[in-house]
Amino acid sequence: MEMEPGSSSGSSGGSQPHSVPSRRSRAFYRFTQQNLPACKPALTPGLVIITFLLLGIICVPVGLVCLHASRSVVEIVDRYDIECIPEQYQSNKVSYIKDSMISKDCKRDLKVQSHMKAPIYIYYELENYYQNHRRYVKSRSDKQLLHGLKYRDTSLCKPQETSNGLPIVPCGLIAWSLFNDTYSFVRGTTAMNISRKNIAWKSDQDHKYGKHVYPFNSQNGSFIGGGKLDPNTPLSDQEDLIVWMRTAALPKFRKLYGRIKEDLNAGEVITVHLVNNYNTYSFGGKKKLVFTTSSWLGGKNDFLGLAYAATGFSFILVAILFALIHVKNPRPHGDAILSSWNRKTSAR
Repeated sequence: MEMEPGSSSGSSGGSQPHSVPSRRSRAFYRFTQQNLPACKPALTPGLVIITFLLLGIICVPVGLVCLHASRSVVEIVDRYDIECIPEQYQSNKVSYIKDSMISKDCKRDLKVQSHMKAPIYIYYELENYYQNHRRYVKSRSDKQLLHGLKYRDTSLCKPQETSNGLPIVPCGLIAWSLFNDTYSFVRGTTAMNISRKNIAWKSDQDHKYGKHVYPFNSQNGSFIGGGKLDPNTPLSDQEDLIVWMRTAALPKFRKLYGRIKEDLNAGEVITVHLVNNYNTYSFGGKKKLVFTTSSWLGGKNDFLGLAYAATGFSFILVAILFALIHVKNPRPHGDAILSSWNRKTSAR
């Protein structure tokens, strides 16, 4: 049988026509084979030295500005946990703090060293207090904080899950150990007005704590922890609790207590009347009261400024070192390297 012209057969050995690769497949091939055009900068000694020098020139002023902002913050820090123990109980502080029959009232006089511009933030600071302990952090029920007694599964709250056979709201060790030292302030002969509102995150108030959830059966057991909650105020409005429930990551931390909305002048004396209720003596903790202003960068913290300044000075030092090495042992020019390579090739 004759074959028609232009026809092909599987046994004829004729090659099949190849499909032309698409533009996308060609680009993908070049990508996988690393054949795409790429920027390959030539790092000459001069370019490296200039780069390090510019980075140093940028980082050092930024660090100095951050340091100046941090140093402009005025702080008054007063540790009162030792001074507020009567002399006869200095040898046994734990028995003093646990005895409910002994008055815990204490008075402290704080002198303002520099002018403090409002708003002035009041913090209580605790040290050697591990709020990040795994068992402590897990001992809470977020759903109960939002829904109250409607949510019954509070197994995570152990050992503060129930009291006298009834559920506790809010349950768990964090709420049970609520900080309960209280402060009042007198400026000269006038009591100072301390704003205790808006000290908690608004997102926490709106989304994590129920507006119709009230404390129930809290601190009614035989083993009392920290502060008691107002049973007539919903959890979303109890900002001291909300601030305390946001646990700290480090054993030394500050939590906001309130704000002073008037300036304090240098040389003034602020009298603090406090109630030393909270037991930090059992575990060797420390308690401090902090007055502080703020800057555009936040509170007093030199770390960012020191980090920038140290990095900038390091860059400048490396640039100077590279420059000295380059002056002592200059790198051959590219034409000299090429001619040397050509001579070696011709010699072979």
